[in-house]
Amino acid sequence: MRYYFDIRDSTGLYPDEEGLEFRTQREAEIEAAETLAGLARDLASLDERQDVAVEVRTESERVFQAAFIFGSNNVMQ
Repeated sequence: MRYYFDIRDSTGLYPDEEGLEFRTQREAEIEAAETLAGLARDLASLDERQDVAVEVRTESERVFQAAFIFGSNNVMQ
């Protein structure tokens, strides 16, 4: 089955036009988690951190969403 990994952040939705083929949804979940981890690493170095999500869909429906939410308790270290 082909899964599409759309990226959503505070600036909008960036649709995946190509998608990737996986035999199982579990494989797609692993891909989404790895993609999200890479995005979180990239965003961690920015001064203004933002939440980001990977929204996974097939041709016919949205399947699941994986999100990374930055939070702060405003304590300076």
